[in-house]
Amino acid sequence: MTQVTVTLPDGSTKQVESGAPVRAVAEAISPRLADAALAAFVGDKMVDLTYPLTADAAVRIVTNKNPEALELYRHSTAHLLAAAVTQLFPKVQCGIGPPIDDGFYYDFVVERPFVQEDLDAIEAKMKDLASQDLVYERQSWPRQDAIDFFTRRGEPLKVQLIDEKTAGQSHVSVYTIKDKETFLDFCVGPHVPSTSKLKAFKLTTTSNAYWKGDAANQPMQRVYGTAFFSQKELDEHLTRIEEAKKRDHRRVGKELGLFTFHPWAPGAGFWLGKGTTLYNTLADYMRGRLFPAGYDEVKTPIVYNKALWELSGHWSHYRENMFLVKSADGDEMGLKAMNCPGHYLLYASEKHSYKELPIRFHEQTPLHRNEASGVLGGLTRVRQFSQDDAHCFVMESQIASEVEALLKLIQGIYGDFGLSYTAKLSTRPEKYIGEIALWDRAEGALKEGLEKAGQAYTVNAGDGAFYGPKIDFDITDAIGRKWQCGTIQLDYVAPERFDLKYTGADNTDHRPVVIHRAIFGSFERFIAILIEHFNGAFPLWLAPLQVIVLPIADRHNDFGKEVVALLDGAGLKVKLDDRVEKLNYKIREAQLQKVPYMLVIGDREAADRAVSVRSKAKGDLGARPVGQFLTDALAEVRSKALSL
Repeated sequence: MTQVTVTLPDGSTKQVESGAPVRAVAEAISPRLADAALAAFVGDKMVDLTYPLTADAAVRIVTNKNPEALELYRHSTAHLLAAAVTQLFPKVQCGIGPPIDDGFYYDFVVERPFVQEDLDAIEAKMKDLASQDLVYERQSWPRQDAIDFFTRRGEPLKVQLIDEKTAGQSHVSVYTIKDKETFLDFCVGPHVPSTSKLKAFKLTTTSNAYWKGDAANQPMQRVYGTAFFSQKELDEHLTRIEEAKKRDHRRVGKELGLFTFHPWAPGAGFWLGKGTTLYNTLADYMRGRLFPAGYDEVKTPIVYNKALWELSGHWSHYRENMFLVKSADGDEMGLKAMNCPGHYLLYASEKHSYKELPIRFHEQTPLHRNEASGVLGGLTRVRQFSQDDAHCFVMESQIASEVEALLKLIQGIYGDFGLSYTAKLSTRPEKYIGEIALWDRAEGALKEGLEKAGQAYTVNAGDGAFYGPKIDFDITDAIGRKWQCGTIQLDYVAPERFDLKYTGADNTDHRPVVIHRAIFGSFERFIAILIEHFNGAFPLWLAPLQVIVLPIADRHNDFGKEVVALLDGAGLKVKLDDRVEKLNYKIREAQLQKVPYMLVIGDREAADRAVSVRSKAKGDLGARPVGQFLTDALAEVRSKALSL
């Protein structure tokens, strides 16, 4: 028999018979590895363990210890879900079932929407199928046979997928889960070897969906689930989900009177008084951070002629995501979806010398993106928002020092909010523009900045933008969820497109490099993250209402007004609650509104020019002179303390 040589990750080699399944490699290494194996990489391609080895190749066995394994595991669980649904609901039509960040879903055409009892029955059937150790088998069918099969079975969506995804192919990949009622699905795989590998999964919810996400297409029912390698991991995840529901910014924001929405303005928040205060607090905080760092705040137009968007490339590549309007003269215009093109025009409006660089523009004006209604979600995905983004125009020799300064700025800002984060450097993608030597210099400058700032990072190979490498930041909230917010992106393309120049020391024209950077990202999304991170109980420096004064009786109102005036004059956000209500009722309401401090005034306090201080976090702190409370509160605000 002909032998093929398999090269393992450690550089060692093994010989197996030509045509042997990749599982044979795992068996040759150790029985334990063979038992743990879920799939394998042959070269750069992940394959099933049944994949035949017909030529020398590099092979890496995938177990649940590998980072790629969870997506594979969840994809197989989505197929298990579809197998269970088709057995329980024989008239169902199957759509697609991909893994997603926190689990998986599968779309179905059903006679009626699924209810909780259906989910319970489907999950029970999934567990039954998993316990039977049924094989996931990949079969290669002639393309027309697959089309004929799914046509006979009344699966027009599968036929459509085969038409679209396999044009020009002679054969297509079909997977089966074999038991007394064999489930077949058009899928490129790979999958785990058998259903017994699927140990811990849970169906979580259903929602309405449309084929390919288009409301003009077939309505569908989407079933969401999640899966982990162990019950312990699953239980921890489900606990986080329950905690996330309690912290949901849409619910908490409504309870605290921060914002609301209206169907006549989908994807745009209506900011109430306290919400506007919170928004402005963040905006002013960012200004206070940026002005000392050499930024100029600018304001550019909201609407531009399409000529700008044609020059920037957005008209041909992003127009469907923009709101388009026509002027009274019939000119085609677009509401700005990002600030960068306007900043380029602003930079180009004057001549610049190398002595002026870096030039840093910062802007907080509203942006608009025409997001599909189906993806809108509270403040995290909106159509109208503002960013804290900025554009730094630098010489290439300044990239490393500018990136270092940006990283230190980000470290300080995220630290003020108590947010931990990770950084990842995204390098040259497969499709890029420019010279490799230029990319190498740019990536080297980002690495130098990261190292000088002492910033730990991972490399996200090949995930840079087509116009330059970047650093992205994922922050972690109080319950362990990760959110991508900040970014630092190098751009060599825009200066060429917009003919941006500066006069160098040699008295000739040179191109600047543009650094796109954001720290909050959008204010709306960042506020949503903060609401959920703090569960609405903001630290004193950030709270939209910091202090509430509670007179016990009408005769204490005058002194209460004096206290409010004193605190307000010192810059604290304070309110007097002089309603004719019982004190315990007013304290309870203030607690529900998550006001950091309540100042109770009775006869003794009025006589002593003092207040009885009650902390939301620590309860009764006793009486203090008003001046002492003010001094302590201002010190707490200045320190940006994160707990009361």
